Amino acid sequence: MTRPFPDEVDVAIVGSGPTGAAYARVLSERSPGTRIALFEAGPQLADPPGLHVKNIADDHLRAEAQRRSEGLRPHTVTASGQGYADPSKRVVRPGTQVLQDGYQLPGEDGLPAGAMSTNVGGMGAHWTGACPRPGESERVAYLHDFEELLNEADRLLGVSANPFAGAPYSDVVRDRLGAEFDHGRAADRTVRPMPLAVHRRDDGALVWSGSDVVFGDATRANPDFALFPEALVRRVVVEDGRATGVVVADRTDGTDHQVRARFVVVAADALRTPQVLFASGVRPQALGRYLNDQPQIVFAVRLRDVAPSAVEDEDPRGRTEIVGEGGVSWVPYTDAEPFHGQVMQLDASPIPLVGDDEPSPGTIVGLGWFCAKDLSPEDRIEFSDDERDEWGMPKPRIHYVLSPKDRATIGAAKVAIVRAASVLGEFIGDAPLELSPGASLHYQGTARMGETDDGASVCGPDSRVWGVDGLYVAGNCVIPTAIACNPTLTSVALAVRGARDIAERVAAGARTEVLA
Repeated sequence: MTRPFPDEVDVAIVGSGPTGAAYARVLSERSPGTRIALFEAGPQLADPPGLHVKNIADDHLRAEAQRRSEGLRPHTVTASGQGYADPSKRVVRPGTQVLQDGYQLPGEDGLPAGAMSTNVGGMGAHWTGACPRPGESERVAYLHDFEELLNEADRLLGVSANPFAGAPYSDVVRDRLGAEFDHGRAADRTVRPMPLAVHRRDDGALVWSGSDVVFGDATRANPDFALFPEALVRRVVVEDGRATGVVVADRTDGTDHQVRARFVVVAADALRTPQVLFASGVRPQALGRYLNDQPQIVFAVRLRDVAPSAVEDEDPRGRTEIVGEGGVSWVPYTDAEPFHGQVMQLDASPIPLVGDDEPSPGTIVGLGWFCAKDLSPEDRIEFSDDERDEWGMPKPRIHYVLSPKDRATIGAAKVAIVRAASVLGEFIGDAPLELSPGASLHYQGTARMGETDDGASVCGPDSRVWGVDGLYVAGNCVIPTAIACNPTLTSVALAVRGARDIAERVAAGARTEVLA
């Protein structure tokens, strides 16, 4: 954590979420001696940098960390005050902020629930840790090494295949779901535990992966790596078709600085990565287009025909580190059923059960179905050359419409979630709820990857931006396919490929200098 800013580095990274952290980690491991500076617009919440807020044991400190992630209009209630109240009455989750306007244009669906986090670790300090693998048409077919990249993403994120093995009723839930959904599915598309970026310490406590896990000891021990929080990158400097550095606003004192760099990686998020490129004059035809949210359906049930578990015998309220986030099951995406299900056992009902006894921990099950979007270049973020947002960046406006195909997929997902609920237990509520667009927080596609520069993509298979040498993009915005599964594992996998490309180019440059 150093100031002042350097005059020159080898690699400048914009954004400290899981993909920005992945670039820092891979370069630290593969390219020792490479000078790396990572710039984050938001504050550092905890030590180590990028820590997941669930790992902050004190409730007040956790709430304060969430509040500090909420940009210029914080809303989370803390011990010191109520915070900012969103005048639009839109739902705003702890640790995130929403667009103040331009999120829904007349006659369109927009992203009224669209949100982002501004802090070291980005959304990776607040996410659920779900890391399912994409399947069938979710996969990037032209990447021959895609499976190996996903394996590496598992390593960087610290993914566990079944961290809640033994959670009460989890086998019952999966057996019932499997009997309903597994017939005719490929072996990798059957019901199974949800892979999660979480591990259990020797003392039994859970540790959720944030960017701190992705950074790892290799990055933290790297003397050539520096992290700069509260450092807003206003633009990438481009000279003669090549990225040569960044212009950074130091939010601690209001000064601007230019940092030269051989390579620049923009990993801001799916809304702000295209914003930084637009501000830099880098405006390929596909920039901001193919915006992809995942329409989301939710429901809840109470398990039927289950006996008390040993955990309940030991502790009638359940041990929340096992039950409250435990028993997470996964119904994978298929092309025939283009959505995926995330099924979580809870330690309490999401709504009061009037006149009922206290439910046993783990017997209340929340179901969330995420749908693949019908991709269209007309679903897009537009940026203004004249107006500025509250950060002083080009003001965004969202164009987003659910197509007839999307409506059909949402209808099929509602049928599927009712099927799942029916085999599990008794409904809580009358019918599934379709959440407002943007609620998934899984935005993709706005700086998408392509096999060739055909006008429908922003970057190539190594995440290099078309037409600007030395400039890379990273994050969910790079994902080119219509995936329904949680996107972080896939975006980190794609970031690994880009980071390896930079490491090879740094090494090639060093060899050329030696030969010269």
